[in-house]
Amino acid sequence: MTYRDRGKEGEERALEFLKAQGYRIVARNYRWPGGEIDIIARDGDSLAFIEVKVRADELFAPAEEALTPWKRERLIRTAQHYITRYCPKVPLRFDVVMIVGEEVRLYKDAFRPEPEG
Repeated sequence: MTYRDRGKEGEERALEFLKAQGYRIVARNYRWPGGEIDIIARDGDSLAFIEVKVRADELFAPAEEALTPWKRERLIRTAQHYITRYCPKVPLRFDVVMIVGEEVRLYKDAFRPEPEG
């Protein structure tokens, strides 16, 4: 199985998991020149921008380390682009779904944008 295949399979598992948790999927693989967000979903009143990370195991490093500050910044900019374009007045948050082997971990409100200024 290729890295890309593993990622697609992981996103499908994440979607099913999120739906079971009550999330309503709004978009998948939202792209613009500044980045991509794997899943955008409603959870209650909030719009969640969700990054999916898939690892076969954690022999070399915890899966949580895969979300680097650079990647977080790209996710934030992409979410800001989406919100400006589609729904400017909605509470938002950034969730992460980590899939390690057969385990699925959900981190709600995993990180926040740094305040400007």
